[in-house]
Amino acid sequence: MLGLSVSSASKRPLLPSIKPSNRSRHNLQLSSPQNPNCEPLNHRLIHHLNVGHLHKAISTLDLMAQKGTHPDLSTYSLFLKSCIRSRNFQLGKLVHTHYLTHSQLHLNSLILNSLISLYSKSGDWAKARSIFDGMGDLRDLVSWTAMVSCFANNDMGTEAIVTFLQMLENGLCPNEYCFSAVIRACSNVENVPIGKMIFGFVIKSGYFESDVCVGCALIDMFVKGGGDVDLAYKVFEKMPEKNAVTWTLMITRFMQFGFPMEAVNLFLDMVLSEYVPDQFTFGGVISACAELELLNLGQQLHSWVIRTGLALDVCVACCLVDMYAKCAADVSVDDARKVFDLMVDHNVMSWTAIITGYVQSGGRDKEAVELFCEMIKGHVSPNHFTFSSVLKACANLSDPRMGEQVYTHAVKLGLASVNCVGNSLISMYARSGMMEDAQKAFDMLFEKNLISYNTIVDAYAKNLNSEKAFELFHEIEDIGIGASAFTFASLLSGAASIGAVGKGEQIHARLLKSGFASNQSICNALISMYSRCGNIEAAFQVFNDMGGRNVISWTSMITGFAKHGFASKAMEMFHKMLEDGVRPNEITYIAVLSACSHAGLISEGWKLFNSMYREHGIVPRMEHYACMVDLLGRSGSLLEAFEFINSMPFKADALVWRTFLAACQVHGNKELGEHAAKMILEQDPYDPAAYILLSNLYASSGQWDNVAIIRKNLKERNLIKEAGCSWIEVENMVHKFHVGDTSHPLAQDIYYELNQLASKIKELGYVPDTDFVLHDVEDELKEQYLFQHSEKIAVAFGLISVSQPKPIRVFKNLRVCGDCHTAIKFISMARGREIVVRDSNRFHHFKNGACSCNDYW
Repeated sequence: MLGLSVSSASKRPLLPSIKPSNRSRHNLQLSSPQNPNCEPLNHRLIHHLNVGHLHKAISTLDLMAQKGTHPDLSTYSLFLKSCIRSRNFQLGKLVHTHYLTHSQLHLNSLILNSLISLYSKSGDWAKARSIFDGMGDLRDLVSWTAMVSCFANNDMGTEAIVTFLQMLENGLCPNEYCFSAVIRACSNVENVPIGKMIFGFVIKSGYFESDVCVGCALIDMFVKGGGDVDLAYKVFEKMPEKNAVTWTLMITRFMQFGFPMEAVNLFLDMVLSEYVPDQFTFGGVISACAELELLNLGQQLHSWVIRTGLALDVCVACCLVDMYAKCAADVSVDDARKVFDLMVDHNVMSWTAIITGYVQSGGRDKEAVELFCEMIKGHVSPNHFTFSSVLKACANLSDPRMGEQVYTHAVKLGLASVNCVGNSLISMYARSGMMEDAQKAFDMLFEKNLISYNTIVDAYAKNLNSEKAFELFHEIEDIGIGASAFTFASLLSGAASIGAVGKGEQIHARLLKSGFASNQSICNALISMYSRCGNIEAAFQVFNDMGGRNVISWTSMITGFAKHGFASKAMEMFHKMLEDGVRPNEITYIAVLSACSHAGLISEGWKLFNSMYREHGIVPRMEHYACMVDLLGRSGSLLEAFEFINSMPFKADALVWRTFLAACQVHGNKELGEHAAKMILEQDPYDPAAYILLSNLYASSGQWDNVAIIRKNLKERNLIKEAGCSWIEVENMVHKFHVGDTSHPLAQDIYYELNQLASKIKELGYVPDTDFVLHDVEDELKEQYLFQHSEKIAVAFGLISVSQPKPIRVFKNLRVCGDCHTAIKFISMARGREIVVRDSNRFHHFKNGACSCNDYW
């Protein structure tokens, strides 16, 4: 019966239209049904509708049909509108069916308009259009507006605009509802130009100045369609009348389109203008606080929503959970958990918010996985965002097997094909070093987008496979997706990881052609790339040429100067940063404390460490304590460093003790070194660094029996010492060398150069320091071993391969040994070449027999 043609029904003689009363629906008087015996049923039906008992009303309607009667048109209209208001569209369709089956009444425009609205809002635009097409002369402004709105609400912008123009051709003038609907249809990139023309029509008609809804629709059109937040804000400012909804809309759009500070400022203006925020306003401004990490304001807003009774609203609570989680640098994520635990009902949004919070806070990934298990036990179905966060937790835990179980669950729920889930799976495998599985996960994606490509490019870049990363980069360009700023940043990071400055320069050139050269995040990546590739001058040039700098820009430059041994320059940059009003973050302080450590600036380091919280409210983290231990340890103040560790407000982790153990090895303090190794192994019995550092400490003091015991322990625990290697980029090709390496095609030329260098630098005063040979062999053999160190081989290759006046840039995965450091100083003098060596800690610039570190590293 639902398929009955409305046009055929409309050919019947029409009854006079019944105008609705101005009184409320509770007092609406209806004409009596045709059968007076059913008057009690009619009153019962009206009562059910007035109190909102729609299912009882439909039962009463069925009972009336059994008695051979039916309501009048006004009752049908009231019933349809009640179904639309309550969004009970299926029940509304039953009312329509009942009318077609049991009623002999002729439809009027009031009923037909309600039916258009009913089918439109239920998503059945085709049925709505068929009713509209069959109305003929019964169409009025409400009908046309309902149809424009139907198309707009069902993402059929072109049809909505065409219908609007047809309405104008039929001589009807749009009202505020019609304008709002067609403007919504223009809220996309394709239709914004038409929307701007309609905007002119709105101004001429006077509706912009008289109706809030039209202004709100215009704000959305300019933001969603054109991304023009400035123009949207101008509309907002020009609106003569605003209400809480208008303010909330503008705050929300500021937040959604990357202007959190503007959202916060607008919220404050709203409050000062004495408008009352609702749950949607609070949700938007709390999200802005999360992005800006404005914990204090977020806490005040939390207090406010508690007083107004909105703290239990699911959306507000989710925003609070997210805010506390993102501000976890200053306050524990436990506060986010407290908000979560106070929520009465947990839906997928709240579970995802707390799980994501634990993942983002760092170090709470195991708890995130446990929460995910609780969520499933509570019969709340995860969504694709949940799976994405849990897979990130598995990646952080280096637990791909757990990740595969999570992914299997996503497959069962049909969410495995969603890009963000697949991308997280790629990232998880990549971070576990399982690049073959990462590639398979990428290949399995049904539809690869730019984020998918960026994920796999970044994975190869981080796994030091720049060739494959570049291959995928060319594929992105070939298929026409177009590389993004993130793609270029990943490639720059990959080039930086292996010190491939040539590849980095190629990317820089491509950036200039692609128009990304002024992008702030790209400039920051360029600073990092040039700095990590040994060209601190180029990094500083990029920094100076930047139009706008953020805390990352300044921190990258400070880190660069610190790593290159230019401590005074790093400190100068830090003070300039403060003068420019840029607030340092935790990473900035790690950079400046590191600069002090590499230069032995103990008093300056203490001053900075003590100022962190006092001047900037930054609570020192484990990494900052490790920097101070490094600063004291390098300077030889081992007892002071030991006392500092014991005075820490929390238990020192393996990082702090490893730092201390390294200092003990350098300064030969066996007793404190053994204690440090014990503390490391208590926390992680399988930490190879502790065994190796302690072994080196014993070896340097000639305690070969202890060295043998440690090596036996390493073997029994199946722990592998990272092999030392050095590499150098020549003509865009990376050449890698290990100790005593003879596999290079130019090995004969390299060793000839090494022999020549050995003779020359001995003439200049070089004396081999055999203490750095950590093997129990004869002194003559020790000297031979020294000249087979990978960094010396790489330097020799650079001398025969890199033409003057280019500097020779060598990279090593471990700390450069003391003998190599001395030898390379002499080599720089003997050959008149600048040699730059990056080890695991810092850069050494050798020139004219001196090093930038002043022999302090």
